[in-house]
Amino acid sequence: MKILMVLTSHDTLGNTGRKTGFWLEELAAPYYVFKDAGAEITLASPKGGQPPLDPKSDEPMFQTDLTRRFNADEAARAQLADTVRLDNVDQKDFDTVFYPGGHGPLWDLAEDPNSIRLIESFVGAGKPIALVCHAPGVLRHVTNADGAPFVQGRYVTGFTNTEEAAVGLTDVVPFLVEDELVGLGAVFSKVKDWGVHTVVDGQLITGQNPASSSEAAEALLTALSQMKPKAA
Repeated sequence: MKILMVLTSHDTLGNTGRKTGFWLEELAAPYYVFKDAGAEITLASPKGGQPPLDPKSDEPMFQTDLTRRFNADEAARAQLADTVRLDNVDQKDFDTVFYPGGHGPLWDLAEDPNSIRLIESFVGAGKPIALVCHAPGVLRHVTNADGAPFVQGRYVTGFTNTEEAAVGLTDVVPFLVEDELVGLGAVFSKVKDWGVHTVVDGQLITGQNPASSSEAAEALLTALSQMKPKAA
């Protein structure tokens, strides 16, 4: 079982002068769900090398058993420091892909042609894909073979407008994940802010927020065990 995880390379939080990147729990929790299930994990990012960590996600109040496990795992940290460049990744080498969030993906992965093509390739191959928190926003330009938005008519979740307001970044982010997905015709569902919520619609799996990371990863493993990719 080979799983690709795609992280942001973007480290600037709009015009605030603050740093952003990927959210640690959204990498660490799925990473160990996959690793403990025996998966071979590859980490990738648009620029390759060390992707930027949102420093806020490494603060004590946001630590979990799995983030602490990741921080103490020398092999995992070495792998993170040497991510594969996204333009060197081929979906044929993997069974599935998982996109952790953090605010960074809204700036780079959402607009990255290599990411868009990669997701469309996974979709076309009938492979399951999962995205959590802000990462469902990277689907904004992904289309089906007929050119329609991939999320149109699909059941999804993601970081909500009220969660974005709660962290004070509504006017900083390039777009709001909830509004974007709804505008593309998706059927967006949510629970209370910071609650665990995962939505499965065929091969598409989405999680609402950091707390949903493990559940989304588990759902991806379940989907992977049930789906047979299309013949090449």
